[in-house]
Amino acid sequence: MTSETEHGYLVLADISGYTSYVAKVELDHANEILTDLLEVIIEQFKSMLTISKLEGDAVFCNINEAQLPRPEALLELIENTYIAFCQRRDSSQRRTTCDCRACQSMPSLELKFFIHHGDYIVQHISGIRDLVGSDVNMIHRLTKNHITEATGWKAYALLTQTAMDCMKLSLEGTYEQIESYEHLGDIRTYSLDMQARYKKLLETRHVVISPEEADMTLSYEFDAPASFVWQCITDPKILTLTMREDGYWSIVKRPGGRSGAGAQNHCAHGKGLMAYTYLDWQPFRYFTAEGIEGKQRHWEMFQVDSVAEGQRTRLIVRIKVIAPLPRWLKRIFVAYIAKKDFLEFFERSKELMKEFNLRELFERSSTQIAPREASTANSHFQRTP
Repeated sequence: MTSETEHGYLVLADISGYTSYVAKVELDHANEILTDLLEVIIEQFKSMLTISKLEGDAVFCNINEAQLPRPEALLELIENTYIAFCQRRDSSQRRTTCDCRACQSMPSLELKFFIHHGDYIVQHISGIRDLVGSDVNMIHRLTKNHITEATGWKAYALLTQTAMDCMKLSLEGTYEQIESYEHLGDIRTYSLDMQARYKKLLETRHVVISPEEADMTLSYEFDAPASFVWQCITDPKILTLTMREDGYWSIVKRPGGRSGAGAQNHCAHGKGLMAYTYLDWQPFRYFTAEGIEGKQRHWEMFQVDSVAEGQRTRLIVRIKVIAPLPRWLKRIFVAYIAKKDFLEFFERSKELMKEFNLRELFERSSTQIAPREASTANSHFQRTP
């Protein structure tokens, strides 16, 4: 059977410190702890990536570039995975009553990520799936580097220059270093301190709209995984597609070069322009944003839930009007202005997801990025994502 060369991202998550850890502790408990932490990593990764294989204390994955036209989602996945890893490690250590060295030394375990973009061949031999190619060799060689030696970081995400170029992101706070390997030459790398990022994410203010606080709640299901839906509802280019000829979305601000709390988009429709600022950003779970147009101000919370064993996604939207009005009047107001427009947005999104895959959506939307005069006037809440 002929195997074709694929192009995409190679991702390796490596539990650092495990070799020295297992050499000093009881093997049976150490193996249970490793298994538990690997399961956490796999559970996070499989929502978007294809698990290639387990490599002792590491998980090796890939994703074809056609399945990830919004590469920022890969960084969001890695951050979510690191948060889940730390929370499981720390909670397990707090709960245990075992005083063996393996259980008491859990906090010494950390997690490193390696991301590269390149070519590879998916090989199937005797029922075993494997990836082969020079780029596959490179990402494994990168696990032997000088990042910790130079920075003191015990947990980090390392991206190659090629990965950075393909992601087209302007990341702030990266540590740049060249690693040299026999037969591969010099590899320029950019690394992020995951411990610092973890602390920052935990300190981020959480802004949620409870069912009791919402002036309107809508729910809709899509025949697509949560990672697909998340990318569709957060990318301005795809949001512009859902508006057809009624307007467009544009990026205004990206603090640190990333989407997240504090990022801002503009939604132009008819003669109106709405400033849309993200207040809380929890990738693949929910985001809360504030929309301001003229004197009208409201909050929106988009919650993404996997259903049907991850094959379908339920999108729950809660709206809260920020105005000194009686509750009953705000509910009438938002239902009259926004309900029809949100339902149209759901239906148009569903049509796009059914007709195109993610790659095709992004290619199709690339011709609609440039600002243009909207053809019809819309109400203040219309076409919010």
